[in-house]
Amino acid sequence: MINGAAGIMFQEALAKARRMAPLSVHDLLALLRAQDQEAEMLFALADEMRAAFFGNEVHLRGIIEFSNYCVQNCLYCGLRRGNTELSRYRMDKEELMEVSRQAAALGFKTLVLQSGEDPRCTGAVLAEIISGIKKELDVAVTLSVGERSRADYAAFKEAGADRYLLKHETADPVLFRRLRPGATLSDRLRKLWWLKELGYQTGAGNMIGLPGQTLESIALDLILMRQVGADMAGIGPFIPHARTPLKNCRGGDFAFTLKVLAAARLALPGVHLPATTAMDAVRKDGRKKALRCGANVVMLNVTPVHYRRRYCIYPVRAVMDKEPEEQLNTFQAVLAEQGKKAGTGYGHALRLAAGNLVIARALSPWQSSPVE
Repeated sequence: MINGAAGIMFQEALAKARRMAPLSVHDLLALLRAQDQEAEMLFALADEMRAAFFGNEVHLRGIIEFSNYCVQNCLYCGLRRGNTELSRYRMDKEELMEVSRQAAALGFKTLVLQSGEDPRCTGAVLAEIISGIKKELDVAVTLSVGERSRADYAAFKEAGADRYLLKHETADPVLFRRLRPGATLSDRLRKLWWLKELGYQTGAGNMIGLPGQTLESIALDLILMRQVGADMAGIGPFIPHARTPLKNCRGGDFAFTLKVLAAARLALPGVHLPATTAMDAVRKDGRKKALRCGANVVMLNVTPVHYRRRYCIYPVRAVMDKEPEEQLNTFQAVLAEQGKKAGTGYGHALRLAAGNLVIARALSPWQSSPVE
């Protein structure tokens, strides 16, 4: 039953979201505290908002994890350099090009090239690969290769890269510094601004359930992504890995992560919001449920199976041994069940793809609004 002061705050926040007014931290806290009937109302409005902006299309992206080498030592990640038990690999240019061709032949219009922060994959090497993909294949290219120099980002963009995903992980600078030794949130955000300045469609994102994370910091995550004008928002649960210092910590709660996804859709109505693989890792039907709570993108793993088990950011990864064709068939069936279909375009950011004034006007309130 919805009553009392908390219920009134929730209803007020939901009403603001329905008219697409910028949501404050207090509004977001009211949404994130939703329980039972309130949570169902939150999910329903998030799904309505997704449909208003994206119709019944869900974009399926093909992700290629081409290197699991990483110089960073993040406390939460299985690729951390301190994990000496991990069998490392690095795909060469020819192999990466062949996997890209296979993914494009299956119909993927976006390829996501992802790796750890691998110093052997220099800016020049990666730019050459991007250029080769763009010249030969009719696809958009998203990069997720971590923190690089501005010169590298510029070289990737010149080579044809369309998008860059650089998750900020947490808006709490103290927690960020604790989880990523030697790094700072301010430097991470500086790089996000570089990407925006260079013309990338830019993605940020956070993990839910990190040790030491607060409800307030999660609300600030959503405000931060609004402030940087994120075109994509990667949100998923924290999953402890046995070869990291956080191995004994509790993982992120699935039900609460769904609420964060829904709140993200209302706070950032026009962003591309993936139903992340991590959702399936904590619950078999996780991505399926996320697609009913505001998500409109699914990343399907087209990395060769013999590499996939070694790209262990977190354990118990979903579809570890499923070939791309099987994954496609599975999600085609999921989408049909939900009355949706796979998008046939590149799935660019709405600010670039939208041609009608209705969407343009709808986008304007949240793209320029300050933190309240």
